[in-house]
Amino acid sequence: MAVRRVTAKTKIFELVVELQDVRPAVIRLIQVPGETTLAELHQVVQVAMGWTNSHLHEFDVNGARYGQPDPDWDVGEVGDEAKAALFRLAGQGDRLAYVYDFGDGWTHTLVVEKVLSPEPGVRYPRCISGRRACPPEDVGGPWGYDGFLQAMADPAHPEHDERAEWAGGPFDPAAFDLDEVNEALTWLAWRPLSESPTSSRSSTGGSRRR
Repeated sequence: MAVRRVTAKTKIFELVVELQDVRPAVIRLIQVPGETTLAELHQVVQVAMGWTNSHLHEFDVNGARYGQPDPDWDVGEVGDEAKAALFRLAGQGDRLAYVYDFGDGWTHTLVVEKVLSPEPGVRYPRCISGRRACPPEDVGGPWGYDGFLQAMADPAHPEHDERAEWAGGPFDPAAFDLDEVNEALTWLAWRPLSESPTSSRSSTGGSRRR
């Protein structure tokens, strides 16, 4: 079998993804190849966090914005995320900002903690740890989420029943299942680097609501 030569772009980037303005913190630790584009990184963050890819998003890298330009949504000049590879934009210690759902305004900070050599036979991307559940979609951003948690935690709260019905049942903000996340990431996973020089990546995206 051909062995894929390790270069700057095939190094593995280990990133801490933290959802801002939510406490206790919602965090994921993910690993992706450096040649991952921001469009692909968007998909990884969506899956690792637990979002449903139902809204628009945008990256900010040192003041440069990247995303999917939308003629129906005036957000100014935005670079094409599908042409922006991670290894060309960031290195160890660098930070990126990622905003999902411009209405709710979920801001994530992505920090490149390490740049590593790939492990033979390992499929990337992968999540190696995490903490706490992703908020429900359309809950109203960090402040709406705080109100949602207060109502869900108190059966006597005047909005408890309404919120529970909206959520489809109980909600555990402390829940996180690493195996479940990695199972969901398998459809994005690259072939083991020791097996083939060809990567298998999906460009499938979700619907694009704001």
